[in-house]
Amino acid sequence: MFLVELYKIIEDGENSTVEFKRKFSSPEKIAKEMIAFANTKGGRILFGVDDDKTIIGVESEKGELESIKTAAKFYCEPEVEFETEILSLKKSDIVVINVPESKTKPHHLISNNEEKELRVYIRYNDKSILASKETINILKHSNKDSAPLQISIGANEKALLDYLAENEKITVKGFKKLVNISERRASRTIVNLVRAEILRHHRMNNLEYYTLA
Repeated sequence: MFLVELYKIIEDGENSTVEFKRKFSSPEKIAKEMIAFANTKGGRILFGVDDDKTIIGVESEKGELESIKTAAKFYCEPEVEFETEILSLKKSDIVVINVPESKTKPHHLISNNEEKELRVYIRYNDKSILASKETINILKHSNKDSAPLQISIGANEKALLDYLAENEKITVKGFKKLVNISERRASRTIVNLVRAEILRHHRMNNLEYYTLA
């Protein structure tokens, strides 16, 4: 990366593909950000830059790199691939992690706390957030080597499509109520229709909904 590109990234601020870190906090917290980028469209984490774009620099790039490797290897399942760059800016060293979009989604966080539910993160605007079960299922089937999709349009699917022909959007709970089925079955049906590119998945703040593709 050229310095002019780094300047522009910092000037543009945090967004769906860029995260600033003043310093390395803990492997678990860094793993969370790496997982979110890998599960979404990829992105960069800049160490030594504050949230307000102030360039702080890192104390020890060698120590930072070792901690990042630990985060990717022992706190991400499957392990997240990444590349690193060290650039000198205003006499301060900036460590940049480049995380590509993964081909083995979804990645989840291995936490020190004992939890039954897998914590899968995605990137939304400038935040790394927990993925819903629908999003996790869509991620599972988004890889190139995923099993081929088999789908049939039955009465429930037809009712959903007819509803969306007259209404702008629907949620999983809305579909469940529409055809009087379990939420699990409603979720599975919608995920299959998203995979078939019949529906499109949207997120607005904490609301997830679906429209015709």
